[in-house]
Amino acid sequence: MYEYTGDAHEALVDSYRADDSPFPTDTSRTYPRRDFLRDEPLLLKQLLFPRCWNATDLVDDPAETRSRLTRLGTCIQKGITAYSDRDAEDLIGTVDGILDRLPTIRTALKRDVEAAYKGDPAAKSYCEIIRSYPGFHAVLTHRVAHVLYEEGHVEYARELAEYSKTETGIDIHPGAEIGEYVFIDHGTGVVIGETATVGDWVRIYQNVTLGALHFEEEEDDSHMLKKDYKRHPDIGDHVVIGAGSNVLGPVDVGDHVSIGANSWVTEDVPDDTSVFISDHPDQERKPNG
Repeated sequence: MYEYTGDAHEALVDSYRADDSPFPTDTSRTYPRRDFLRDEPLLLKQLLFPRCWNATDLVDDPAETRSRLTRLGTCIQKGITAYSDRDAEDLIGTVDGILDRLPTIRTALKRDVEAAYKGDPAAKSYCEIIRSYPGFHAVLTHRVAHVLYEEGHVEYARELAEYSKTETGIDIHPGAEIGEYVFIDHGTGVVIGETATVGDWVRIYQNVTLGALHFEEEEDDSHMLKKDYKRHPDIGDHVVIGAGSNVLGPVDVGDHVSIGANSWVTEDVPDDTSVFISDHPDQERKPNG
């Protein structure tokens, strides 16, 4: 049986106590119940933002925080074991190491909340973003799934990513590298491929694909697509990608770039550039009947 023995519970409680406005600081509020189809999502949300997920007992109680980490660690241990030949006992150190990174992940997520608030005129509060924004939920899960991916637990990481997609409509492969202050607005239909990288202060709108342009085949098997090679774009810092855009292939998009809605990008884009469709289709109108 797994039991967390690290010190992330103490770091998390210190982090909770250091929160100040506009992050929620009131421990007296109770929010509507939210049910999930598996255990990890709610445990992650409670550990990372307890005041927004009816887990305020964690804020001043390192022992309860450690207990919640143990519950999450047990889920992770089972998830990894399902795809591994190693015994569960052999994975204790691995699970500890993943949970030890939660305080750092929480710091990154707080920056994502800030980016969402600053990047969306409709945002009214940080707690609204934490509880309601699908783009934030997708990035929250991704930051944990990416750690699992880096540790070599690709299949279980993909499980978490696929569950997140069912909840949010956003498909981020756990291999993708996501920078800081990232905001996916609306989010429905966003796809970010395995070898994509996304820089800091990037804003992505709905139906954007950071995907592959074509696939290479293995030399000795024409039916087998080649694996483990660079096939997705690298997005720089301070980039906005408009709704419906496709950025395809291992292209480099520089810093301070704006990609207009419905653009098709298959070549490098230098710094300080705007990309947009110059000739929009003409529209005609006629009376009905």
